[in-house]
Amino acid sequence: MSQLMKTTNNWSINVDDLPLSRQEQYLQQSLPSDAGLGQSNIFRIDDDLSVIETSCIPSKKLSIISKIEQAEPRLVVTLGLKGHSLFSGRKGKEIVFSEGYTTITAFNSSTGHRLYEANKEVLQLRFSVTQSWLSRYFGADKFAALFSKKNIQIITSQPISPSSLFTAQQMLSKTDSQTTQQILVHAQALTILAAELEQAGKDSLGKISYNKPTDQVIAISARDILFHEYKNPPSVAELATRSGTNPYKLKQLFHHFYSNTPYGLLLEIRMQKAYHLLKTSHCHVAIAADAVGYNHPSNFSAAFTKHYGITPKQLLKT
Repeated sequence: MSQLMKTTNNWSINVDDLPLSRQEQYLQQSLPSDAGLGQSNIFRIDDDLSVIETSCIPSKKLSIISKIEQAEPRLVVTLGLKGHSLFSGRKGKEIVFSEGYTTITAFNSSTGHRLYEANKEVLQLRFSVTQSWLSRYFGADKFAALFSKKNIQIITSQPISPSSLFTAQQMLSKTDSQTTQQILVHAQALTILAAELEQAGKDSLGKISYNKPTDQVIAISARDILFHEYKNPPSVAELATRSGTNPYKLKQLFHHFYSNTPYGLLLEIRMQKAYHLLKTSHCHVAIAADAVGYNHPSNFSAAFTKHYGITPKQLLKT
C-alpha cells in the first residue's frame, strides 16, 4: 500500500511507493486516487535509453520524494509541454521545468523532491540516456566534463525546437498499434534527442556555467517580462533590476540559456507577434507596427524584411 502523507496544504509521497503496473510495451506508475490524477508511462528502450511520459493534475500541492543512485551517469532531456514543476535537491539546489522549454540535466545520483502545484496540469516528456550512449553517438570525451559532479546539475534550458514539439505531439497521440509502439517510440526519441542536443550547441554542452539555483529563475523571469511587455519593454538595466541581477550577468544568462541577447529575444518576440497578426487579420502594416512597439512603420518594415526575408506587404498578399 502506498505511503501517502497528507498535511494541511500538500501531499507527500515516495516515488517507490507509487503504484506500478506493467502494460504490454511499458511500465505505468500512477498517483493514488486521493492525491489527484496522474501517471508516468516508462518506456525502457534498452539499458542506455529510457523515455518517460508524465501527466498529472494533483488535487493538492504534491511532493514526490526520490533518491536515485545510477550505476552509470545519465543525461536527462526534459520537454515541458504543459505547466511547470520544480525539483528541489540537497543544499537548496532548485531546477525549474517550464512549459515550452527543454531542460537538460546531468547526474550521477539525485536526492530531492519533485514539486507540483495543486489543480494545475503538468505534461512532460523525459529522455534519460547514459554516458555510454552519449559516447557512442558523440565520442568518448565529448560529455565527460558534464559528469564531474556527483549531484544533479542543470546544463541548459532552451525553447523547445519546432521539430521536437511536432514529434512529441506524435508520441503522445498513441495512434500506433501496440506491436510497433516500442519501435516508433525509439525512433521518435532519437529524433527529439538529435534536435535538442544540436540546439543546445557545442558551447552549452562543452562547459558548465551559471548553474546556481537562482540563475535559471532570473533568466526565465526576464524572458517572461519581455514576452508580456514587448510593446513597451524595459531597458536592459531596468530588466536586470526587476529580475534581480545586473546588466552584465543578465546578458551572460541570456547567452547561456537562450543563445541570444535581451534585445535579440525581444526582436524575435515582436516579429513572431507581428507575423501572426498580419497573417490572421490582414491588418494595415502601420497597425501591426504599432501593435508590437514600433513608432515608425518604415523601421518595422525594415526589421521584418531583414528577419523573414519578405516585406510585410508581400506577406499580406500570400
